[in-house]
Amino acid sequence: MNLTNLDWSIVIGFFILSLTIGILVARQSGKSFAEFFLSGRGMPWWLLGVSMVATTFSADTPNLVTDIVRKNGVAGNWAWWAFLLTGMLTVFVYAKLWRRSGVLTDLEFYEIRYSGKAAAILRGFRAIYLGFFFNIMIMATVTLAAIKIGGVMLGFSPLKTVLLASVITVIYTSLGGLRGVILTDFFQFILAMVGLIWAAIVVVNLPEVGGLDKLLTHENVQGKLQFLPDFNDPATLIPLFVIPIAVQWWSVWYPGAEPGGGGYIAQRILAAKNEKHAIGATLLFNMAHYALRPWPWILIALASLIVFPDLASLQQAFPHMDASVINDDLAFPAMLTYLPHGLLGIVVTSLIAAYMSTISTQLNWGSSYLVNDFYRRFVKEDAADKELVAVGRIATVIIMICSGALALYLQNALQAFNILLQIGAGTGLLFILRWFWWRINAYSELAAMVFSFVVALYFELFYTGDMPGHYRLLLGVGVTTAFWMLVTYLTTPTEQSTLLGFYKLIRPHAGGWKPVIERGIRENKLEADHIPLSGQLPLEILSMVAGCFAVYGALFATGFFLYGEVASGMISVAVSTVSAIIIYRNWKKVL
Repeated sequence: MNLTNLDWSIVIGFFILSLTIGILVARQSGKSFAEFFLSGRGMPWWLLGVSMVATTFSADTPNLVTDIVRKNGVAGNWAWWAFLLTGMLTVFVYAKLWRRSGVLTDLEFYEIRYSGKAAAILRGFRAIYLGFFFNIMIMATVTLAAIKIGGVMLGFSPLKTVLLASVITVIYTSLGGLRGVILTDFFQFILAMVGLIWAAIVVVNLPEVGGLDKLLTHENVQGKLQFLPDFNDPATLIPLFVIPIAVQWWSVWYPGAEPGGGGYIAQRILAAKNEKHAIGATLLFNMAHYALRPWPWILIALASLIVFPDLASLQQAFPHMDASVINDDLAFPAMLTYLPHGLLGIVVTSLIAAYMSTISTQLNWGSSYLVNDFYRRFVKEDAADKELVAVGRIATVIIMICSGALALYLQNALQAFNILLQIGAGTGLLFILRWFWWRINAYSELAAMVFSFVVALYFELFYTGDMPGHYRLLLGVGVTTAFWMLVTYLTTPTEQSTLLGFYKLIRPHAGGWKPVIERGIRENKLEADHIPLSGQLPLEILSMVAGCFAVYGALFATGFFLYGEVASGMISVAVSTVSAIIIYRNWKKVL
């Protein structure tokens, strides 16, 4: 389909706005490393929270949700809804610990928590592994969505889409640093939400769909509407609900939902003015990400089941698309081709905004690892800020080129999502416990990271059986967790001086640090009356649970009202409200 001059003017206007922001803040961002990668640690909670939300709303997210809904119904979204538990744990437990650490990147954490060469090796290895290789995989999945959107809506070839999508993003990211990314994210998120909500309304009311009532009663949609899978069918209940809720959220490391915090979420936390703003930002992020955004995507996905009931209909509608990329995730951009001009320009721009917000964050976050945790730590420790910023800008370009090349080889969003889950399987528990259990050391993390990656590679490249994906995930979690626990007990603990220094700085719950505390008191390096009270963690966990009920209540209330089930919607509103009151009453104590 072709965009009109009106559509293109909206797209071009957005590009100009993004570039202008990058140019305006370039001088400020280039003053120092801390300015370029942490915006001077002076950002307010609302800007940081919106930036987190904008980053997680990438171009591949609606494609992924569409893929899930078409295959497994609305209930299939528990594959990512379950990560709310991780998010709320970060809000009430880990956000203030990260901000308290004062590190420049979350990888710098390793050399305040662990000691010796192993800590340095872990930091350097993670810098390359996450900042380059893993980051490229994430960015490639997002770029794959851009390829499909460009092919369906604009008729662009994959290479043309990658080139056009990358250039503007690289320019303003390399100029403006994190400050430019965060400010641009704010406008991108507003545009993306307006565009997608408007698009969902138009799509639901297409003649082919016939409005909300006909959509919800259509035979292709009827079996896809449940919020929970059939509890009498273990074949769907276990992979779609039980494993995500019981295992996946705490055991799997996934970008944006890291157990114990980390990645670009930690970067935003570290850029906050103080601990209060760090907690507020992560709370806003989780509320908006899980309760505010999903339904426009879900409605469009459900409508696609009527217009494009199977893959053959998608192939027939878009014969110019390569057969290798025809999958259920293609149905999302396919539905957007029905939008009228003007709105089409806004929606295309919103998807470009979603793409750019995610890619710009990944570029800035990944290059911060390569610069701070590899180049400055191992190559040139005395490098001036100006040089570090320059290296960061070069790294930004290299990462973008490599991720674009990889995107040309991927096929669908759900495939990439499952690969990333498998790579992180078994590492999550370690990331949760390392703050609260003194015995975990650098070798524990190295073992978990390497073994989970080896298991993922085995299943992806060498395994020829037909083991379901959720059993692969369980096996990966079990084997990897057992392996790093064994390594923990077989290796030397972290040095007492490092452990005591970490405890004094971070002030975590004292329960898992008793041997360190008792030795510190014996050696007169810690006064007994200076030990932080240990009664805070139960209140934080209570707030986490209340936060989950508040967000899930709001999510399901929206769904029930859309379904016309008013009584169930009101009950969900009541649950959400009571949970929010609990959070409010505990707020000052948690802070």
